[in-house]
Amino acid sequence: MNRGGTGLPDFPWDSLAEPTARAKSHPGGVVDLSIGTPVDPVPESIRAALASVSEIPGYPTTHGTPELRAAAVEALRRRHGVTGVDPAAVLPTIGSKELVAWLPRLLGAEPGDTVVIPELAYPTYEVGALLAGAGVLRSDDPRELTEPPAMLWLNSPSNPTGRVLSAGTLRGIVEWARERDVIVVSDECYLALGWEADPVSILHPSVCGGRHDNLLAVHSLSKSANLASYRAGFVTGDPELVAGLLAVRKHAGMIVPRPVQEAMTAALADDNALETQRERYARRRVVLHKALQDNGFDIDHSEAGLYLWATRGEDAWQTVQWLSERGILVAPGTFYGPAGGRHVRIALTATDERIEAAAERLQ
Repeated sequence: MNRGGTGLPDFPWDSLAEPTARAKSHPGGVVDLSIGTPVDPVPESIRAALASVSEIPGYPTTHGTPELRAAAVEALRRRHGVTGVDPAAVLPTIGSKELVAWLPRLLGAEPGDTVVIPELAYPTYEVGALLAGAGVLRSDDPRELTEPPAMLWLNSPSNPTGRVLSAGTLRGIVEWARERDVIVVSDECYLALGWEADPVSILHPSVCGGRHDNLLAVHSLSKSANLASYRAGFVTGDPELVAGLLAVRKHAGMIVPRPVQEAMTAALADDNALETQRERYARRRVVLHKALQDNGFDIDHSEAGLYLWATRGEDAWQTVQWLSERGILVAPGTFYGPAGGRHVRIALTATDERIEAAAERLQ
């Protein structure tokens, strides 16, 4: 047993301590555009739902209430055109991060297996593979690989780049994976936040042909419904894979609290709240996008999602420092892979006032 350490990479956000202190010392206060934590209020309908079952003392079910699973199925159909999802193949998760971190292990990945992640990727994809003892390979087109992996991650819209994969590209990858019995997991946490492109779910008929075998889609309500503090997400897709995940999670006690399940049900039914939040982010995106471009930054991809992928044509940490001197905190692209060495990720998650302050400081 390794008692002396985790064998995992250093937690990337710990390395932002110095820029954080510098940004906080700005006379006008910090504009934190780094982690991307929601700042807007939780909708009243969701808060009421959370409180409505607070008197229930018993254990919640790992599988989630039938009402929650039905709401997820309907939301996917109504919002994203996804059809044919079996309510039994919906499984609530304690946010999406814990699922991402443990999914390779829960799906049976082991030493000698390979997990494919995008060239620029949410760091927890790599952590999840390492926790399972598997190897990690970065590739934006797994069809180029000579040996099939055990599983591969897709992320459209991408965190950090905001890149959107077309239905045709997704379909090609799904067909390639099916021919080789590879599990494909699609992180779709930003699916509702398309700006200059219309993101498509891997479970959409145009991608999967109406079949969900060997496919999983991961969803989160952290950003679209401001439920980061609630830890509210779900996974769906292949009924057999979801049933296996459910069996393990029952043993491990990975259960979403009952009040949070009720809040998720309300959030998945409240399209007006979703649209209100989309409009907030859209306004902030226009302000930041223009301010960055007007002041020496190039914006790459960023057609969807909650971030702007920006560069000044220099080392990412130089840009982090330059912005922190102006009281603006962002994430270096190196957090997401070697290919991010000249970019920074700039979140839209700040109040209108803080976004305007950032725009003024960029002048």
